[in-house]
Amino acid sequence: MKKKRYSEEQIIRAIKEHEAGTKTDDICRRLGISSATFYNWRSKYAGLEVNEAKRLKELESENAKLKKLLAETMIEKEALKDVLSKKW
Repeated sequence: MKKKRYSEEQIIRAIKEHEAGTKTDDICRRLGISSATFYNWRSKYAGLEVNEAKRLKELESENAKLKKLLAETMIEKEALKDVLSKKW
């Protein structure tokens, strides 16, 4: 079965519906998700507005890029150490 991808707006709208009193089962049935998925969303996005959620996603993306750059730099550093440590 193909995974569905929901936007931050849809996720936050679903959480706000839940806070307004709609049952979790009804929301999950309408979106076609499990209750575990909904509660994961709620733990991540509860209390956020749409623009805050977008900013969070941007920051996570930037953080992943920086981690990748750091890992590549560390690998290069180790390679240079290995080359320099060999006796000619």
